[in-house]
Order: sequence, then structure tokens, then C-alpha cells
Amino acid sequence: MDDKDRIIIEMLTEDARTPLTKIAKKLGITEAAVRKRLKNLEERGVIQGYTTIVNPSMLGYSNISLTGIDTEPDKFLEVAKKVMEYDFARSVYITSGDHMIMVEIWAKDGDELTKIISEKIGKIEGVKRVCPAIVLEKMK
Repeated sequence: MDDKDRIIIEMLTEDARTPLTKIAKKLGITEAAVRKRLKNLEERGVIQGYTTIVNPSMLGYSNISLTGIDTEPDKFLEVAKKVMEYDFARSVYITSGDHMIMVEIWAKDGDELTKIISEKIGKIEGVKRVCPAIVLEKMK
């Protein structure tokens, strides 16, 4: 990967809909060359996909939580896979920090979040503790 690849990644990270012509102009190469570099980055797994950033509150989700889940040591992968099956789990991470699993949860309100924590996650076999942190404001 060279500086041109890094600029392509930077531009697409900022706006995944950046026209290839704009990228080509910035790099001083042809659009075909940009397309070739993109294909290479995708095939190598550097770029794994393109996504849309959504404002959860505009979709009716007023409670966003970054939730830590502690499990029995031999169950953490099973728990993580089970949590991934739920639509409320927007991101699921295996971590080495305070909690074994971290989940970004989108809930319509406090009642729904409480049900998710107590009736869904809390009842998964192997879960020892669920620690939600409500997001007050996303800064970046």
C-alpha cells in the first residue's frame, strides 16, 4: 500500500460516495487507475465494504447504549454469536478491556432497553453481567 492508496482510503472514509473522478483528480491519475486500485484494496480485504452512517434518533431510536457483557470464560464466543443474531445489536466487539464483549444497542426508549438487557441478553446462557452505558451525545 502506498500514499495514493492511503489517500483513496482517507477520501472514501470521509465520504464513501466520493466520485472516482474527484479522487483521480486529487491523485493526478486516471479514473481507470483509481478503479484498479480500489479493486485491489477490496480484493486484499483492506476495504471490506461501504456503509451509510445513520442518525438513530431520526429512525425512532432514542436510547443508544454501549453495553459491556461479561460471560463465563468458555461461553464468550457463543454469547457474542447469539447477540449478533438480534437486530438491536448494531455492532458487536470481542474486547480485552473491562468487558469481554461490547455491544452497541439501539432501543426505542428506556423500557425497550431494559427488556433487551434483562429479557434478551441477561437470559443468554453463560452471561454473568450486563453493564449498559447510555450514549448522551456522539461527538465524532
